[in-house]
Amino acid sequence: MKLYNLYLCLITVSITVFSGCNSNFLDREPLDQLSTTGSLSSTNELKLYVNQFYQTLPGHPNFTGGIGPAFDDARTDNMIFTSVDPRLSGQLTVANASSISEYTQIRSINFFLKQSKNAKGNQTEINKYLGEAYFFRAWYYFELVKKYGDVTWVNQLLSSEDESTLLARDSRVMIVDSILSDLNRSVDLLPTVSTNASMRVHRDVALALKSRVGLYEGTWQRYHKLKGTSFASTEATEDKIKSYLTQARDAAKTIIDGNRWKIYTTGKFNDDYRNMFNTANLSTNNEVLLYRRYNPSENVGHGVSKYLSTGGGDIGLTQSLVSDYLTADGKPFVGTLQTEAQKTYSQDLKPTVRDPRLAQTAVVPQAPLRPDAVAANFPPINQSGFNRSTTGYPMYKYVEYNSLPAVSDDGMSAAPVIYFRYAEVLLNYAEAIAELKEDPSKIIEAVRPLRARVNMPDMDFDREYNTAANYPFAQLDKFVQGVRRERRVELVAEGHRLQDILRWAAADQLLVGKRPLGILFTGSNIAQENNTTGFYKDNLLYYDTAPAGKTVNFFLSGNPGDAMRYMDPYKAVLPNGYRFRVDRDYLLPIQQRMIELTNGKWKQNPNW
Repeated sequence: MKLYNLYLCLITVSITVFSGCNSNFLDREPLDQLSTTGSLSSTNELKLYVNQFYQTLPGHPNFTGGIGPAFDDARTDNMIFTSVDPRLSGQLTVANASSISEYTQIRSINFFLKQSKNAKGNQTEINKYLGEAYFFRAWYYFELVKKYGDVTWVNQLLSSEDESTLLARDSRVMIVDSILSDLNRSVDLLPTVSTNASMRVHRDVALALKSRVGLYEGTWQRYHKLKGTSFASTEATEDKIKSYLTQARDAAKTIIDGNRWKIYTTGKFNDDYRNMFNTANLSTNNEVLLYRRYNPSENVGHGVSKYLSTGGGDIGLTQSLVSDYLTADGKPFVGTLQTEAQKTYSQDLKPTVRDPRLAQTAVVPQAPLRPDAVAANFPPINQSGFNRSTTGYPMYKYVEYNSLPAVSDDGMSAAPVIYFRYAEVLLNYAEAIAELKEDPSKIIEAVRPLRARVNMPDMDFDREYNTAANYPFAQLDKFVQGVRRERRVELVAEGHRLQDILRWAAADQLLVGKRPLGILFTGSNIAQENNTTGFYKDNLLYYDTAPAGKTVNFFLSGNPGDAMRYMDPYKAVLPNGYRFRVDRDYLLPIQQRMIELTNGKWKQNPNW
């Protein structure tokens, strides 16, 4: 089978998806054929052509349980829905495999790069759109690598007469090297700007993606080698790993040294972090490098605020996440300090007790949820549907509490998707420094603005080092542990956590055999509200046993008689905890149809 035919196979699989959901798909002008309307002969045509790729960037979900950055952490150890994620529970099958859609966009980009040579006009403008195209090709290939590992690199527009050799999947090392090469081209071509107002890719966005890719692949190869999984590449030597981490460090440092971006703050320690995520127009926010702006008045919105504004949303932060926030004075929240605070609901969330980012991420009593309502004194753990909090820690991030349409109607939320912000750049730099075992004072300096925004003390690796026996990263180098925790709490609900778990090869520590827990129930004042005169009187919670005519509708950790029992929402469905298979689930399965279309040149991922 020729490379061309392989390429068409990839596109055929992806077109199946799009043609099923877009009745006009087959009516579009072929993207690989020139015409009087598609010759790419002017800078405006280049711009219009590249615009299509921006539409493929992820958006926020329209409904609870949906896919999108705001809710994606519900498929990790950070948050949960009522339904169990099949990947975490080890229940994915080859029959669940998704079509590979990225090759459709990649072929369109290759067409663009070939035909853009016809364009006339200002060369700086032409270069800008070329730079955007290289950025997006890198973006799509990075998505493929994260999902499938080895894939096929195609960087030219092929014809049916092409006599290239037969191709199997290329090594992910070769793919990542090619991604970084595309990003270097993008950096060279794109303009340097100091504002995100155009909402287009610019030089620092390309550098930010380069830092993300380098950090991802450097840590993926390092930790999968250390764990002895089958997902590390044989070509990834220690020198290669250091090269990836160095590229991540240097790309981030170039942005930092440019001094064009800074952490957003107005001095309101208890508001600034949260407000960045519920402000529709971020064009004047110098922390945000690239974002998607919604406009519900033109039917361009989503549903995040509507569902979260109930104080439930059929979603909830986990005890694991909440416990990882430091105390207000920068110490691990463990032992008696933790258990005593949890005895009074929300005491463990207060900014006087904990890192103030926690109270800006989780709902606290009396926090505004809508223009006409505030959060109740206790969480809606006895409700059903999207009114219910799955863990007792409702999510607050993204709630547009000042907008009645946003919290009342489907598709009226305008909270933006932030694709790249300076905070991630600083964290990428800090983690690369930690992994390269360089001067730890550089980590402290990088993280300082994130801490200062919420009036938290600078990092102190000895003070913060969590050695509790049940802490998953208790044995990690203290510098790496500190950066990982900082990354978790700063970037929660922004679509990073699953990829972090995968690249750290940490599913065995964070997922396997574990069940996500929620608030302390038995042993706290919440349990006292579960009676005919308490807060939950209209819909009582029954656990362990239920009276005649009722059924158990609530689950707790431990056993009857235990002094302290936490919400344990998956107790009945996951009696043995998550069954994520570390020999298989770090990568997704490939559709059998894909393997057949390539005459077996593509092999299935390990153990599928």
